[in-house]
Amino acid sequence: MESEQLYHRGYCRNSYNSIASASSDEELLDGAGVIMDFHTTEDDNLLDGDASSPGSNYAMSNGGGAASSSTHLLDFLEEPIPGVGTYDDFHTIDWVREKCKDRERHRKINSKKKESAWEFTKSLYDAWSGWLVVTLTGLASGALAGLIDIAADWMNDLKEGVCLSAMWFNHEQCCWTSNETTFAERDKCPQWKSWAELILGQAEGPGSYIMNYFMYIYWALSFAFLAVCLVKVFAPYACGSGIPEIKTILSGFIIRGYLGKWTLMIKTITLVLAVASGLSLGKEGPLVHVACCCGNIFSYLFPKYSKNEAKKREVLSAASAAGVSVAFGAPIGGVLFSLEEVSYYFPLKTLWRSFFAALVAAFVLRSINPFGNSRLVLFYVEYHTPWYLFELIPFILLGVFGGLWGAFFIRANIAWCRRRKSTRFGKYPVLEVILVAAITAVVAFPNPYTRQNTSELIKELFTDCGPLESSQLCQYRSQMNGSKAFTDNPNRPAGPGVYSAMWQLCLALIFKIIMTIFTFGLKVPSGLFIPSMAIGAIAGRIVGIAMEQLAYYHHDWFLFKEWCEVGADCITPGLYAMVGAAACLGGVTRMTVSLVVIVFELTGGLEYIVPLMAAVMTSKWVGDAFGREGIYEAHIRLNGYPFLDAKEEFTHTTLAREVMRPRRSDPPLAVLTQDDLTVEELQGIINETSYNGFPVIVSKESQRLVGFALRRDITIAIENARRKQEGIMLNSRVYFTQHAPTLPADSPRPLKLRSILDMSPFTVTDHTPMEIVVDIFRKLGLRQCLVTHNGILLGIITKKNILEHLEELKQHTEPLVTSPTAHIDLEETQEKLGWGSLVYFINHREKQLQHKMKPFLH
Repeated sequence: MESEQLYHRGYCRNSYNSIASASSDEELLDGAGVIMDFHTTEDDNLLDGDASSPGSNYAMSNGGGAASSSTHLLDFLEEPIPGVGTYDDFHTIDWVREKCKDRERHRKINSKKKESAWEFTKSLYDAWSGWLVVTLTGLASGALAGLIDIAADWMNDLKEGVCLSAMWFNHEQCCWTSNETTFAERDKCPQWKSWAELILGQAEGPGSYIMNYFMYIYWALSFAFLAVCLVKVFAPYACGSGIPEIKTILSGFIIRGYLGKWTLMIKTITLVLAVASGLSLGKEGPLVHVACCCGNIFSYLFPKYSKNEAKKREVLSAASAAGVSVAFGAPIGGVLFSLEEVSYYFPLKTLWRSFFAALVAAFVLRSINPFGNSRLVLFYVEYHTPWYLFELIPFILLGVFGGLWGAFFIRANIAWCRRRKSTRFGKYPVLEVILVAAITAVVAFPNPYTRQNTSELIKELFTDCGPLESSQLCQYRSQMNGSKAFTDNPNRPAGPGVYSAMWQLCLALIFKIIMTIFTFGLKVPSGLFIPSMAIGAIAGRIVGIAMEQLAYYHHDWFLFKEWCEVGADCITPGLYAMVGAAACLGGVTRMTVSLVVIVFELTGGLEYIVPLMAAVMTSKWVGDAFGREGIYEAHIRLNGYPFLDAKEEFTHTTLAREVMRPRRSDPPLAVLTQDDLTVEELQGIINETSYNGFPVIVSKESQRLVGFALRRDITIAIENARRKQEGIMLNSRVYFTQHAPTLPADSPRPLKLRSILDMSPFTVTDHTPMEIVVDIFRKLGLRQCLVTHNGILLGIITKKNILEHLEELKQHTEPLVTSPTAHIDLEETQEKLGWGSLVYFINHREKQLQHKMKPFLH
């Protein structure tokens, strides 16, 4: 039964068949022919129907009930019912109830801590458990990040050759101890052998080139095939970057197994394989998923977090900060990333613990020193030349390029993912990965800038030219004899090597743009940070070299005359590469503050913050002109995740009664009465409906709201009562009141379910503007909200209804709006629908007329 339910929902946790036809790496909920599938995405498939009849459907009177909340959410029994308060898979948590449970637990601990030394010790353990879990998360994240970095570098060099003296050394480490390296060819040493040397015995010539070409493709396909097979067989959730899912989970959604042990292990292994295969992807995004897996696993060691889903999400927020900290060597940037990009609920104590987790993770990674340069990242650089005011113009142009690239990439990638979802091609994920890996390897090998690791490419593009640099990008001509020379001053006429490198970079830019569109969304771990930064760095380096040569040949122009003297070092092409990288990453993700801080921590210089801020803000403005969604929000929307983005603005004038269920054409509203039902009737309601919760009213006649009961809690409570209480029968009366109703003497024992009743469900009146309702759902993380009028239940608004309404508004449709010129026969309407619905139509008509007369009133 469970497998059938998961199949119909679009999930399959233990089989890869569910993702074989999927459209993206972020796939758990499937959009069925539309952008958002609200039929299977949310546990708020709660109540769709009328109260009891069309006549009482919209019963209203003047006044209304206000929104309500309470410190004591549930009337707890002395012995809580096991299982009550937990959540099923693919359901949304109740943030209000979870926070109330935590306050109740905290009060109980504080009240007992003075009773004995043991209780005082337990209170200390509870107080420090938050710091312990983030410490363990930071330690594990730093250790795994170091392991991934070392393994990825070794396997990436394995495609080109092997170190005979020590098989576990990569190319650079193999030549560290060699005394036979030269300045021009520092990466060549007798200890390192290419595959052509090992197989053919020759290092040069067409045969050796073809052999190295073949082995490069062989290893790339082998790594890609192994990665996708491991994901398919053992952990389907290990594919993709994971950030869209992390954002959805942090908003309160439950995805069992997504942050589990198997996912962690397979993601760590396949991330190394995917990066080593040469695909246009990075490991930085998936490291956030890896860190969150660590945080989730360690949270089960502490009851404070294992038994409270809201508290667990505080740990996950800190874990995401640790993930970015080890990904970029930017602890502060990681905290800001968690705050700006992924976290849904971020209290002040979470900020402190996120900072501490990022600190611990960065310290562990620094101790491992995976790159051998005493830095946390491979492409750490420092610039010593200041920037000038005129350079803001090319910096802003790079920002425009980043915004255009981001908008183009989001649309192209989403279109390809949607096409993959709707065609048979998406049913063969292994074949797709092999095909993309083969094209990437075949095209990438001839160009040295696409053949090398993307992180090494970014390092080369960021690095400023100096006497120790042997890159083609630094082969400038000497002013004295016109020969190539490596000087301290890079502002020289560009030599043949620079022009050759420029053409190769242009080809690499086109290649990276195309392949990144088709790679992001494959069924392997794939990050987007590094490919986006590489595209921006290539474009920035090209612009930087062009500006440098322009300043050299036209130093007498008024633009350069004031600040750039002949032969002076006034343009830094590496700085342009860094600004371009930030602009392109900002255009794709729409990050701002955290992105500037991350790139600033990469460079170690304060004076370049203004160029970075200008480029990042420009890229965001340009990207927002084409669409306000970043790539992660776009994939969340594509896959139908139940996520309310706090960045979106709701500016429409609809009211709660226009969005609530039931509507006039809907079936009756499924409700429970407080003391009139039997166990058999209650079970019949549960079996005949698929709703996950039911409002409890006084009676069918009054329709006054009493509370709200969840389907899961009712089922668990009935099963528990049958096991532990004698006399509970099918005709036993069920009551949600404090005292049992008056029953005949021969009646079976009644069943009291008051302990599972939410006595203070969140309610709004029917006249509440949807702008306020949407804001309430976002800030309180509600699952549902009941709509009342003078305490009389009218309907319900669920998170699914909110998402449906927002989607309808995006498509320029107005739900529940009749034609302004439509004629309403009051007597006929009263006879057919009753007085309550007549009041509804009158109020609705009044609103339409006010809207129509608004231009004349102003």
